[in-house]
Amino acid sequence: MNDGAEGPVVLDLPLNFRVGARTVFALPRRMVRVAVSLADAIEGRVPALPPLPAHADGYSLLSLPAGQPVALPGMIAAERQRYPRYFADLTLGWDAYHASLSGNLRSGLKRKAKKLAAASGGAIDIRRYRTPVELQAFHAIARPLAAATYQEKLLAMGLPGDAGFVARMLRLAAADRVRAWLLFVGGEAAAYLYCPITGGDVLYEYVGHAERFDALSPGSVLQAEALRDLMAEGGFARFDFTEGEGQHKRQFSTGHVDCADWLVLRGGLGNRAALAALAGFDGGVAWVKRRLTHLPRHSRKGGNP
Repeated sequence: MNDGAEGPVVLDLPLNFRVGARTVFALPRRMVRVAVSLADAIEGRVPALPPLPAHADGYSLLSLPAGQPVALPGMIAAERQRYPRYFADLTLGWDAYHASLSGNLRSGLKRKAKKLAAASGGAIDIRRYRTPVELQAFHAIARPLAAATYQEKLLAMGLPGDAGFVARMLRLAAADRVRAWLLFVGGEAAAYLYCPITGGDVLYEYVGHAERFDALSPGSVLQAEALRDLMAEGGFARFDFTEGEGQHKRQFSTGHVDCADWLVLRGGLGNRAALAALAGFDGGVAWVKRRLTHLPRHSRKGGNP
């Protein structure tokens, strides 16, 4: 939420105690989120933090260059995760980029494209959106699709439907700073991809597909065609797969930069206790995972030797 027209935006960002994708419980906190751009992460630059409003508990820092410690007077900092931030070089051109992909991915994309074409009357149906009018049409179709995807149901990361997001989307479209795609199967929307553009980098911001089309892998085919479109258009530096690990990101990337997410909270007793509890919980979950990984297969299934 934004608590005023001036100054940084303060968001409700709880400290989530998670097992996998499931949140067991959460401690409410209000923080200023600062996301490092891909260009800054590659160059090892850390942006100056905005002043912390009095009603904010701290900062949520995303994609800081890994290995750089965070220390602020009167604050306590905790590194939450490390990961490779993947990207694809959009200056290569499609032929060179496609040749750089693994043989398994290339053959898999070819096979999946054929299946999708067969399910859609002989041709893949992908529609592109760029202008404000086009983006309005995109949102009207993609939002209902997003509401039924696992990205929204499990991760709360589906394409937003609120008026504030729509207004920002249309402003970006008016400035020619967004691209979006929809893939249809038999006339029905099956997958979407929404990508704002920042400083020449195209961001992998919102993506999803209808679960009933899982067998056709619409997301992979849509990703490849979006990259082909962007390379054909030209003028872009990289496709930024943003924060987090993932096979899909790794397969389509041409490089990565090691990054880390941090929490930086005011140094009160409550925040110290919360971070200690979170670290202990995460450590316990990691220990259980390690134990399960090293159990004999018959033990994991509950069977007898």
